Amino acid sequence: MNDTFPYQFIAIEGNIGAGKTTLSNQLAAEYGCRLILEQFTDNPFLPLFYDNPERYAFPVELFFMTERHKQLQEELSQTHLFQQSIIADYFFIKTLLFAKNNLKEEEYRLFQSLFNVLNSTFPRPDLLVYLHRPVERLMYQIRKRGRAFEQDISDAYLEQIQAAYLEFFRTENSIPILIIELEDLDFANEAAAYQQVKDLIFQTYSSGVHRKVVGQK
Repeated sequence: MNDTFPYQFIAIEGNIGAGKTTLSNQLAAEYGCRLILEQFTDNPFLPLFYDNPERYAFPVELFFMTERHKQLQEELSQTHLFQQSIIADYFFIKTLLFAKNNLKEEEYRLFQSLFNVLNSTFPRPDLLVYLHRPVERLMYQIRKRGRAFEQDISDAYLEQIQAAYLEFFRTENSIPILIIELEDLDFANEAAAYQQVKDLIFQTYSSGVHRKVVGQK
């Protein structure tokens, strides 16, 4: 483990546009941690899904799940875990939360069964950080970064994803979960803001949910 980074393995989660990849990069660069960034492999079912979401939602989500599982299985081997601290800009649970929004009830039950089998092989993070921003700010950041495939995302969709995360957190008590209320904080470009976020992450947390506002001790 890195002498100055207080965790063996943390995952940084958040809604689309919350800044999880940016923060992961900043922390990994500063503390020399091993970095796991989600790979956006071309999903061959995605164009079909946009044309006919009811028909192609299941193969789209199944493809994303298998790709994430493959990456995490390679990156979170026991050998790697004991070499240096690891920071990931997502964790496998996002697979289930996003699928819940897109799949029919019977498809989701099958998907959940497959997910539970695959998820059982992964180590739990020492801390799960969730970056929470208002939907208006998420939309601003999505537009700013200009990814073509994200430009049709609606406020309602982001609200659904946010609700799915928060519902999951209410039932998860096996690991520490830190929800950081960021509002429009720009930790990517403001050193003081970045330090405030770090101060919250570097505190000690027991299992369960802990909600903090930036600047709050």
